[in-house]
Amino acid sequence: MTAAITTIGLTKDYGGGGGGDLDLEVAAGEVLGFLGPNGAGKSTTIRLLMGMIHPSRGSASIFGLDCQRDAVDVKRQVGYVPGELPQFGGLRGGEVVAYIAGLRGGVDNAFVTKVCDQLDLDLGRRFREYSRGNKQKLAILLGLMHRPRLLVLDEPTGGLDPLNQQSFYELCQEARDGGTTIFLSSHILSEVEHICDRVGIIRSGRLVRMARIAELHEIRVHQVEVEFAADPPIEAIRAARGVEHVEAHGRRVRCVVRGGFASFMHVLAGDDVVSLTSHEPSLEEVFLTLYRDDSVDQAPSTAG
Repeated sequence: MTAAITTIGLTKDYGGGGGGDLDLEVAAGEVLGFLGPNGAGKSTTIRLLMGMIHPSRGSASIFGLDCQRDAVDVKRQVGYVPGELPQFGGLRGGEVVAYIAGLRGGVDNAFVTKVCDQLDLDLGRRFREYSRGNKQKLAILLGLMHRPRLLVLDEPTGGLDPLNQQSFYELCQEARDGGTTIFLSSHILSEVEHICDRVGIIRSGRLVRMARIAELHEIRVHQVEVEFAADPPIEAIRAARGVEHVEAHGRRVRCVVRGGFASFMHVLAGDDVVSLTSHEPSLEEVFLTLYRDDSVDQAPSTAG
């Protein structure tokens, strides 16, 4: 079966001469999370796939179609939700849908209505009157409404409230069940874990790791603060599996828990805990910790 996405040595060099040479393959029907810190090349890769910019070297194809030479045919296969939303001014939502549907040769109006109902999107209002969240809902609708073979999502849930995020995940699952391949760029680890089969992690335009979702637990970290009713069991906390950077301030303990919480919670079970708070760092923070390299981070080129 032809792969949904294939890149070979794909590079966009903006003048710095560093990074690039992205080799990536996404199987038809899978959901791949595309991850990396800001500036790693995620959005650049997506723009190359969509034929919006030209590579400095290398190639990219979608279902066997060259993303540069066959850009028009590629767009017929793809639903794209960009990270930066287009502006439609005074057009009403329904007029935007009709315009894009006309470019695509028509869409199933019943399906459009279904997606609007799931996202609670009112197509009767003007685009400029939409909130940030409603603009994002419209972008998702435009990406989904022609039931593409490949759905390319660049930070798709920005501006959505938790309820609408759940509706979006349901729409992705329905699309996947219908055979759609999904390529998702995201900064939200829980989002990636929710809908993806695998993740590809890039840095400076190069693929540095491919992993199944279960392996993400290796890079999941939480910043935890615990307040005890009495003196905290500092040594036991330090000895717990996955616990790092333990700091004690009276009866309060701050630490980092990497991976699962089982060992850490076992230590806490025998003590009177007054409060416990946990903060999951953004993927940006995680990747900067894992892949920091000042010489690369400061390079003037963004490739990939």
